[in-house]
Amino acid sequence: MQIGPYQLNNNLVLAPMAGVTDRPFRQLCKSQGAGMAVSEMVSSNSLLWGSKKTQRRADHTGETEPKIIQIAGAEATMMAEAAQYNQDRGAQIIDINMGCPAKKICNVMAGSALLRNEQLVEEILTAVVKAVQIPVTLKIRTGWDKPSINAPRIARIAEACGIQALSVHGRTRACQYKGNAEYDTIKEVKNTVNIPVIANGDINSPEIAKQVLEYTGADGIMIGRAAQGRPWIFREILHYLATGTKLPEPGITEIRDIMLNHLNNLYEFYGEFTGVRVARKHISWYSKGQKDGAQFRNTINRVETKQQQLSLTKQFFEQLANGEVLAA
Repeated sequence: MQIGPYQLNNNLVLAPMAGVTDRPFRQLCKSQGAGMAVSEMVSSNSLLWGSKKTQRRADHTGETEPKIIQIAGAEATMMAEAAQYNQDRGAQIIDINMGCPAKKICNVMAGSALLRNEQLVEEILTAVVKAVQIPVTLKIRTGWDKPSINAPRIARIAEACGIQALSVHGRTRACQYKGNAEYDTIKEVKNTVNIPVIANGDINSPEIAKQVLEYTGADGIMIGRAAQGRPWIFREILHYLATGTKLPEPGITEIRDIMLNHLNNLYEFYGEFTGVRVARKHISWYSKGQKDGAQFRNTINRVETKQQQLSLTKQFFEQLANGEVLAA
């Protein structure tokens, strides 16, 4: 799959997720086989650009190309300025968020709320594409709600405006993350436009990845929640698509090593205080389904230092590897 001048290693994409797809997680997923990883959403409000949070979200230092910044907003001029700002700071692709279902985003008419105003969609896309010399991509949902599904129309508008790839989460905003993804709508979108279409929603196994690609005809697939605590899902899907056979699940020792490396990268990126707190959710995801995982999470979520966090994590995985039961 190619986006502008960038030929991706494969057609698997890590979805942008606020509070999750920071630089350490993007780098990890790329090392595990993701061909592309999109940043957390960055506000188009210039008043926020100097904030530590925004600067972290836009930090792609040392990251494997292409470096993709996702911007969000509801005003064409501000979105164009945000695109220029991020291009000047090293972004190689700008992704526009018209898919976020969060209330605080939709309440300011950004994210998936924009799907209710097709004229504004066109104005924003036109302004952003004209503002930069790098490729611009778009992420959408299928519509605001079931009675107003309009993804195929939005896709045609996007293509006409110069958008170079389109990711479609197969749910409406009203659906949030409930119900089954609408692969029929994604298939219709793919049949509507000639730009690359990336299917997103409920893709949590190699088998489903293959089925979605075949059914929708999509050029690629986007993985979000299924990569939380399982970044190796990308290599599993790649292997299955290439061979038709499944890789064995990673062993306890490998999971431990991936996790510890991830934690150390979080501490380095955020500093100890914030890094420990950001790490808690990742630790919860990695330990989900493991024996005595709930007890382990209850303990580790109370510690305050990276030394304690690392020590307890190593201890937990050593006990798993040895078949031991955690002490009460």
